[in-house]
Order: sequence, then structure tokens, then C-alpha cells
Amino acid sequence: MTAKTSSARKNGIARGGTAEAAEPIPLRFGDDPYVWACWLYYEDGMTQGDIAETMGISRATVNSYLADARARGIVNISIEPSRLSSLTIAQELKRHFGLQDCLVVPSDDNSRPLIDRLGVAGAQALQRILKSGDTLAVVWGRTVMAVGEHASIAGLQDMTVVQATGGTSATFGYTPELCAAAFAGAVDAKLINIAAPAIVSASEVRDILLREPLIESQFAALSQANKVIFGIASMRPNSTIHTSGFFESVSLQQYLAKDAAGVVAGRFIDGQGHPVAGPLDERTIGISLDMLKRIGLRIAVAGGFDKVPAILAALRGGYVNVLITDAATGRGILNADGVTEVDQKLSQRPKTDIVPLPSAVRTHIKKFLNDPDDVVEEMLDGVVKAHAAYITPIDSAHRALVARMGPRPGKVGLVIGGGTGHEPAFLGYVGKGLADAVAVGNIFSSPPPGPILQCAKAASGGNGVLFVYGNYAGDVMNFEMAAEMAAEDNIEVRTVVTTDDIASSPREDRDGRRGVAGNFFIFKIAGAACDRGLSLDACEAATRKANARTFTMGVALEPSSLPQTRRHNFEMGPDDIEIGMGIHGEPGVMREKMMTADAVVDIVMDRIFAEMKAVAGDRVAVLVNSFGGTPLMELYILFRRVEQRLSAKGIRIEANWVGHYCTSLDMVGASITILHLDQELAELLHHPCDTAFLRITN
Repeated sequence: MTAKTSSARKNGIARGGTAEAAEPIPLRFGDDPYVWACWLYYEDGMTQGDIAETMGISRATVNSYLADARARGIVNISIEPSRLSSLTIAQELKRHFGLQDCLVVPSDDNSRPLIDRLGVAGAQALQRILKSGDTLAVVWGRTVMAVGEHASIAGLQDMTVVQATGGTSATFGYTPELCAAAFAGAVDAKLINIAAPAIVSASEVRDILLREPLIESQFAALSQANKVIFGIASMRPNSTIHTSGFFESVSLQQYLAKDAAGVVAGRFIDGQGHPVAGPLDERTIGISLDMLKRIGLRIAVAGGFDKVPAILAALRGGYVNVLITDAATGRGILNADGVTEVDQKLSQRPKTDIVPLPSAVRTHIKKFLNDPDDVVEEMLDGVVKAHAAYITPIDSAHRALVARMGPRPGKVGLVIGGGTGHEPAFLGYVGKGLADAVAVGNIFSSPPPGPILQCAKAASGGNGVLFVYGNYAGDVMNFEMAAEMAAEDNIEVRTVVTTDDIASSPREDRDGRRGVAGNFFIFKIAGAACDRGLSLDACEAATRKANARTFTMGVALEPSSLPQTRRHNFEMGPDDIEIGMGIHGEPGVMREKMMTADAVVDIVMDRIFAEMKAVAGDRVAVLVNSFGGTPLMELYILFRRVEQRLSAKGIRIEANWVGHYCTSLDMVGASITILHLDQELAELLHHPCDTAFLRITN
């Protein structure tokens, strides 16, 4: 940190007096000078004199801040972990992406919705960012609306708020008009709306409207904006672009097929932040990406792990220079862009503990391989040979497999699928009474639409087909494309996307969560419903109920390694554990020091209990699943504590499984899944099935 010179701070500073006018606190420290002082002293290693110079206060005040911080519990040798984590992440985001500032909301116990916490943080930031005379452009969105609802800034004069996109007749509560009005009310500003639809029927209509004098004057005001606030939408099914109905007039598949990663101000961008051309370009009335980048201060407020690719794309594209996000998302962004040093900083290991690795240390993981590029094909060849009694390939590539005893006339077909690297998921759950067919992708990658369509045709018995798969952008895109192609062949397809990973998005954004080991239970329920001859409507309803009542959280001790690289695909310290881990190596919600098995289970079960709402006398099914590298001995130790926690609440375990059921290659770690049973789900869970990796008999 560069200290400001004394001459730059003389005005308004009374040294040794009772009233000291300190410099504005950097955004990432919130409104707390104690945290700022502690950071400079404990993390940046500055002297009290340097801190006084930097903060624009007296040395005596610095001393008082540090003493009071210790008394308040903010500092106890090190800064409070949640604050340290958020500050470290904010500093690294600011440095890595060249941001003007960054505010990171600490992770909490999920007691408050993330969108609410981001709204409060955004409102707090605006109090220091907005100045009299500013023109603020406001882009619509759920998170932006949350900021506007929490903001209340008095004393500003000559403020103008401009709606950054055209309007809509939609009824959702965060339309462009409502968002702009919320901010105008919060800062007592003049409000300028765009008196045209955001999306029109044709480019000719757009051109005519933009030439109207009224709209020309409104866009002239928009071009004068010196600050803009906007959210960032992902391409996942729960995203605003899907749920708002704003984009109903166009197929988003056209953008997904061009690798769109996110949406900024109604404009689609790819993973590097480049604009993605599509049918809406010439039909949209609103701020363009070029106009956005010309605005001096560009404030993005966005969080949630599902948005990591979209936020990273916006940062890479230079659309953001002030970012407000949460700690888990911030870490995910940094890790996704190859920054792993922040994880080591968060471990809070003393510098004396850092010992250089010996030159002879191994850097590659040993594996049983031939050509790494052939690993999926050779594995599938082995699978088909080993489990020929259960599955047979639909094509020579073995990327579409059908159950020998599954499909039959009059039965709803069940198709599952996903990437390899999770064995025995997904192909291990194909057989009588469970899935009828499985589409297989590359390692951690979605299967393409072709094999999925082959599976739909093979599974179809004339009463429709149910697709069940995890909530990942590639899977959603390819399964949806396959469903459209199946419809052309008169096969009715219904879809249930699994969202059991409670760590990947807050509870109010359940539809944005990942599908992980809970797939095991959801597939089982879906397969039983189909095998019992229920209607397509009933099969879909039972599967959705199972998904809504399934809760999973994973913990990793060591990372996995890809066959092609034979290196760990992310870094962890020797004493670190990752809580809330995904099955593709996605970071968790927090990194902690190694702890006992019981303590790990308690963290996971506390999160599950907070959502499951089970009471004494209820029944559950339990899955303790290895991520690939954890032995049964340790899994049983985890199960022991799970049983204790459930028993203490009077909740009965009706069925349980312990072992390798949904892995992540060779990752050392485990996940705990609880299915909250009712009578229907219990009966379907016990329904007989016979597959290579799951057999239930009467």
C-alpha cells in the first residue's frame, strides 16, 4: 500500500486535537477503521506511524484503534478469520484484475440470503461512491434491486439516475423501470426512463425508435453517465435471463452454442469477455457494451458460486472496475483464473512454517494409464465388458449405453448422464428398476446432444421419457437440445435438473445449486417411479419431490488429478480442508484448518439441519460417499457421527449406503447426503432394482 504524502492530507486534519478527519476508508474495509488499522498493522506490516500517515489520523489514535480491536475480539493474534478471508480475497481481486476497489462480503452461516447481504453491501458502498452532481446509470436485475431497496443516501444534490435499458411489460419485481426508480428514490435524484421496450420485434423498429427525439434525448442523458451499477447474470437455468421471461422471444440456445458465459446489461459475453453475436443484437434498446466501458466507474454487484464463470468473463472483458461479491464467489473467481496463492494466505500459516520443497519431490501422480487421451474410451470398453449383463452400447463409441432389462413398451423411460470421472455414477445406475439409458461425456464434461438423443430413443416405450441430470451449464444446454430433437421424433421429454448441493448457492437460490452425490437418491426414486408404470406426470412429480428433499455437502482433504496432466487440479495446504467442495474440483464455501472427523460432520450436519426441517419421528436415508481417494474405514467413522447427530434429534435412518457412489477421480474427501423421506419416497426407495452398482431386492 502506498502512503499518501502529508501535503496531500493537510486539509481537515487536526493532529493531536479531539476531532480528527480521517481519509475515506477503502471500500473493502467497510465502514470500520478498526479493521483497516488492524489490516495495515498485522497483514501489511506497517508501523503505527505509517498507519497514521496512510489513514490521516494521529499515532495515538492508531494505538487506540489497535488496542480497542483486541478488546473487541476483532484481533486475537490474527484478524478474525471471516474478516481476514474477505479482506484477503478483496485485496487479491483488486490486484489481479486491476480494479479500483473491491468489497467482499464474508461467508456466513447462511442465516441471511446472499442477495440480501449483497444488497446491504452495495448500498454501503454507494454511500462512499456517489457524489453530488453524479449521473448514475442503473441496469436492471435482482441483485441491483436489492441494492436500491437498501440504499438511502441523504445530502446529495443535483443527482440524475438514468434507466440503462428499455422497459418491459413483465411483472417481475426488478424490471428496468422499478430498479431505476428505487435508486432515484434512494438518492433523491432526477429520474430519466428510456421510453421504449428493451427488446423490439425487428431491427427496423429499433432504428426508428432510436431516431425519435424523446428517446434520443434519453440516450444523450445515458451517455453522460459517469457511474453505472449492474448485476451479472449466468447462463444457468435459474438465472435472471431464464426466470424473468425477459428473453422469451429468442432461443438462448443460440448463445449457449457460441459459448456464452454470462450476460452484462442484456448483452451476452463469452468466457473471455468478448461480445457474443446473436439474434438480439439489433433488436435491443439499451446501453451497449462499448457505452458501458466508456463510463468511468463501473460497479458490478454479483455473487453465488453459479455465477463464477460469468463474473470472471465480465472482469476479463474490462466491464467492471468496482466489484462487490461474497467470499466464496471471490475465491472461486480467483481460482478459476489460476490464482491459488490466496488459498495459501487464507490458511494463516506462520511464515516460519513455510519450508521449501526438496528438489527430489514428486510433481506428478502415478496412474494406471496407457495413452491419457484414450482414457475414457478404454474405460468404457472395460465397463461394457465387465458389466455386459446389465448394459450394452447403443453405438460403437460406447457414449450411449442402454439397460438390457430396462426399456419396455408402455413404461416411461429414464435417461441419465454426465461426464466421466465420477464412477460408478452415472453408468453404474443403469439397469432394471433404475435408469434405462445413460449418455457419457468426457472427464467432467457433458455428453453431446447426439448420444443423449440415442438414449432417449432407446429408452422410449411410448409413454414419454424423463431426463434427470446435474445442474451444470453444459449438461443443461446439451440435454435441452436433445429434448428438442426428440420432440421432432414425437418423443415427449420431461426434465428434472438435480440441485442437492447446499453449499453451491444460498437456499433462496435452490435452482442454482449443483447436482452432486444426491443424484444417487434422485435417480433411484425416478427409476422406481418409472418401473412401477406411473404416468410421465407422476414420475416427474416424484423425482422433483426427491430432489427438493435431498441435501448434500462435501468436504475435500486433497485435490484430484486429471489423467492428461497427472497433476493436482487445484492447490491445498498440508493442513487445509475445503468445506463445500464440488465434484469437479470447484472450491468450497470456506477453507479451514484440519479438524477431527466429528467436527467435519458437525459442520455439514448443522448446514443440512438448517434446511431440512426434520422433526423427531421423521425418517431419512443417508449416503456417506467417497470422492475417490477416501477409504471405507474413514467413511464409517463419518457415518458413525452422522448417526449420532440424527439419533439425538429423534430422526430414524431407514436406509443407508457407505462407499464410492459419486466420485471425483482420485480426490481425497467425502460427501454426506440426507434424503428426507415421506411415505411415497420411502416406498420408491425400497423398490427393487438391479444394476452393476446398486441392487435392492424384495
